[in-house]
Amino acid sequence: MKVMILGAAGQIGKMVTDDLLTQTDFDLVLYGRNVSSRLSAKASDRVSLVDGDFKELDKIKKHLVDVDAVYLSFVAEDDFIKSLVELLEESDVTRFIAASVPDLYQEVTGKFQKWYRANTGIMWTAPPRKAADIIEASKLDYVILRITWLYNEEGNTDLHITEKGEPFVEAQVTRQAVSQFITDLLTGKADYHQASLGLGEPDTEFEKPSFF
Repeated sequence: MKVMILGAAGQIGKMVTDDLLTQTDFDLVLYGRNVSSRLSAKASDRVSLVDGDFKELDKIKKHLVDVDAVYLSFVAEDDFIKSLVELLEESDVTRFIAASVPDLYQEVTGKFQKWYRANTGIMWTAPPRKAADIIEASKLDYVILRITWLYNEEGNTDLHITEKGEPFVEAQVTRQAVSQFITDLLTGKADYHQASLGLGEPDTEFEKPSFF
């Protein structure tokens, strides 16, 4: 299997790269700004590094050859998502995993709601919601990840998953947990298809993240 990571030099992109290299035999295409220098240590017979930004759709298309799945490791605007979805639908790639944010469907509830909306804004009328609508209307085998506020804690992969239509109450989640879940989606260990999932850490129904 071959996976392209768009935005590969970000924190979660790098973690997913490491998880896939250690837990699978997949080949990877790491795409992003200056990845040939920023991720030079990752280059190998399994890893291709492609320097590019997200306006260079022709470059993305060129490197989609033989790719089975794409993980978009940042929250993209709807105009880019529209172009990317069209590109993927024209190619042989169907599996698409996209990072996003909570409250696309006004699902954030409980103690966390007031702080979240004060600090993030009204997401259900913002570009991430429009981007999610485009993905959900596509023919792709997609998973949208509505990820709450992130922090790092080695070894902590605790995760509570909520599906679309369920309330979202968790204030935080580790990047390590998110990375492992993305890896599980790509290997098939986590069996979700055409789904919009909320990702939070169990027992973090706080008024705000503990690190604020």
